[in-house]
Amino acid sequence: MFELSPVTAETLAEAGHLIRKGGLVAFPTETVYGLGADARDGKAVARIFAAKRRPRFNPLIVHVASLDAAMRLGMFPREALGLAEAFWPGALTLVVPRREDSGLSDLVSAGLPTVALRVPAHDAALALIRAAGGPIAAPSANISGRISATRAEHVAADFGDSVDMILDGGPCAAGLESAIVALAAAGPALLRAGAIPAEDIERVLGRQLGQVGDGASIQASGMMQSHYAPRAQLRLDVNAPRPSEPFLAFGACPVRHDCNLSASGDLREAAANLFAHLRMLDALGAESIAVAPIPNQGLGEAINDRLRRAAAPRPH
Repeated sequence: MFELSPVTAETLAEAGHLIRKGGLVAFPTETVYGLGADARDGKAVARIFAAKRRPRFNPLIVHVASLDAAMRLGMFPREALGLAEAFWPGALTLVVPRREDSGLSDLVSAGLPTVALRVPAHDAALALIRAAGGPIAAPSANISGRISATRAEHVAADFGDSVDMILDGGPCAAGLESAIVALAAAGPALLRAGAIPAEDIERVLGRQLGQVGDGASIQASGMMQSHYAPRAQLRLDVNAPRPSEPFLAFGACPVRHDCNLSASGDLREAAANLFAHLRMLDALGAESIAVAPIPNQGLGEAINDRLRRAAAPRPH
């Protein structure tokens, strides 16, 4: 397995140097691991798409160290500023109009006039951004469409030596990607449910978020119908598995199961365990994995979003 680098002052400095020189560095955040490159270097950003086998029409999230840094890249209307001040650093990505003088590679925005920006709430991620000396484009560190990585060993299993460095910061605390909100003339819209529940975002806005339905044009990460998928097919809302079928339970479970997202029914614990448990069950090699029903409230909305996309028909 590709050698993992523990997070230290020395490895952070080395990782920053690699990014400044056009390299790819996988790093931990509070949500999932990211695969990072200099967001201003088109060749480096192209390496992200190649390594992930990611379609070029799928925009990337740009990670910065502060709101001030974000405002040099995008234009923040009043509601965007309010959300940034409430949730940054944190698991919220804001899609705002991109500044013409941002210096960002055009690949980051996939040809759109907007840019997706986030300030992560993770010491190592923030230290890496500072060491790199500028914005880092970083989608989740997994093969496109497959299960996201919440541990450094997941990244190594997917990429091996096709990345220049993997910083090992341990398991990600949230385990789900950031929520993504677009700020447009029609009002704020939720593009992707995530580690901050929609109702918390709406509380700050003082109004409901608009919703973007399946089949809408791709404006940000995580909007493709098939995404987060294991090799096995997923069967959702199952109360009992088929014989020999791995079963991912939730809450009190009287039937046979292989692992439980949260025996106590805690949605925060379930979110943190989701991708790691799916990877573990997928490694068993079964044709299908059964998943218990998950309440569709709070973080359950984001968990169910990931499960529905993971169970969707795969592109050919």
